[in-house]
Amino acid sequence: MPASFPLPRATGGRRALAAVAALPLLAVVLTSCGYGSDADSDKNDKANVAAGAKKIEGLDEVKIGYFPNLTHATALVGDQEGLFQKELGATKAKYTQFNAGPSEIEALNSKSIDIGWIGPSPAINGYTKSQGKNLRIIGGSASGGVKLVVNPDKIKSLDDVKGKKIATPQLGNTQDVAFLNWIAEKGWKVDAESGKGDVSVVRTDNKITPDAYKSGSIDGAWVPEPTASKLVAEGGKVILDEADLWPDKKFVITNIIVSQSFLKEHPKVVEAVLRGSVKTNDWIKANPDKAKASANAALKEASGKELPAKVIDPAWKSIQTTDDPLAATLDSEAKHAVKAGLLDKPNLKGIYDLKPLNKVLKAEGEPAVDDAGLGVK
Repeated sequence: MPASFPLPRATGGRRALAAVAALPLLAVVLTSCGYGSDADSDKNDKANVAAGAKKIEGLDEVKIGYFPNLTHATALVGDQEGLFQKELGATKAKYTQFNAGPSEIEALNSKSIDIGWIGPSPAINGYTKSQGKNLRIIGGSASGGVKLVVNPDKIKSLDDVKGKKIATPQLGNTQDVAFLNWIAEKGWKVDAESGKGDVSVVRTDNKITPDAYKSGSIDGAWVPEPTASKLVAEGGKVILDEADLWPDKKFVITNIIVSQSFLKEHPKVVEAVLRGSVKTNDWIKANPDKAKASANAALKEASGKELPAKVIDPAWKSIQTTDDPLAATLDSEAKHAVKAGLLDKPNLKGIYDLKPLNKVLKAEGEPAVDDAGLGVK
């Protein structure tokens, strides 16, 4: 279930930015470990550990977290295909799946995981709440996959959104902030906290949104994939792709984070995971159909149910895996939250450390990526 994870409260009682950028799209039952459910991290290990492989830096295991979510495709496929384990040699990749950003941040804080795939809002939250002392963003993973889907009988054009009931996943989450910013740029007024105004913003869990749409209690939704494609399968129409609002049609939806202590103590392990991410993204781009099937198989393992073709096919096409964290867009997303009155201006200096990733990219013959001035000195 999505859950809010506010940053330090803004002055005047304003609500702070809430948690999850890439909200889970398939439920995962939390187990007694307290944070998430353990994935089957043995399924590919033996096949991908070369004979005589050694532990990196003598480390027995690296604990990796991610969501069973299409916007975490790199982690889904990298786990499913054993591509991270291949780079880690005899250091075991232990995976834990989460269904909310706050749980993953808490796990990182408690050292229950070392590295995680997560959305921009919880990354900002975790960094700010720890006063810049706990995590770093060390790479990108995905862009796009967010759409405004509406009932075509009620909404014919973007101007028709005024006066309608539109769902977002959660107060202050990345899609909520993006929608509030779009509303403001249209010149319409909405109270961010209550969602009341020229548009009624209805915060609704992604798992419930398709039923809310079918019942007519909402007229549309600004949501990530595959919820957007589920709505289209119910007769909805995509009236706006959020990618069209961003330069080069790219914006961050998933990052890779690491605890600062783990990065300091095990830099070569971090490099191995990043190398696995880069190679997984290359494999996804070179084998899109196989990668889609692999991701769907991983989702089936997590939930017991795979996505039908009419949902996964359009959803998969709208998400782009990327090594670039698209740092400038994370900064813009934070500014949008400030503009909406959900967040005091955060100090994001030092949230990125892209030196390990750029080292990996250089070795792979790929260009370096930029931290938009928000990197460690």
